[in-house]
Amino acid sequence: QVQLVESGGGLVQAGGSLRLSCEASRSIFSIDGMGWYRQAPEKQRELVASITRRGSTNYADSVKGRFTISRDNAKNTVYLQMNSLRPEDTAVYYCNAWVQLTNYWGQGSQVTVSS
Repeated sequence: QVQLVESGGGLVQAGGSLRLSCEASRSIFSIDGMGWYRQAPEKQRELVASITRRGSTNYADSVKGRFTISRDNAKNTVYLQMNSLRPEDTAVYYCNAWVQLTNYWGQGSQVTVSS
């Protein structure tokens, strides 16, 4: 089992920045990988960024160069730094962790970018 607690998010103007945090209930070295997904109204949930246990990262094309995923191993926490935010980034952002074939999810954090 992995519990994920998210923090961060909120309302920001276009061009601004926000940082999301996701703390796992156990060592992230015991987790195969972690990432962030987002879901906008009436759209499917999509992968934003991920990082594997070995540190390999992956980003959606729409956020490359603007978002950065990172982790603090000592705090069992993964971060998503979001810069140059756009109105189309508005969504509920979910932290995700996967262990073998099981996915775990955070509670979701609303990110709203005003134009």
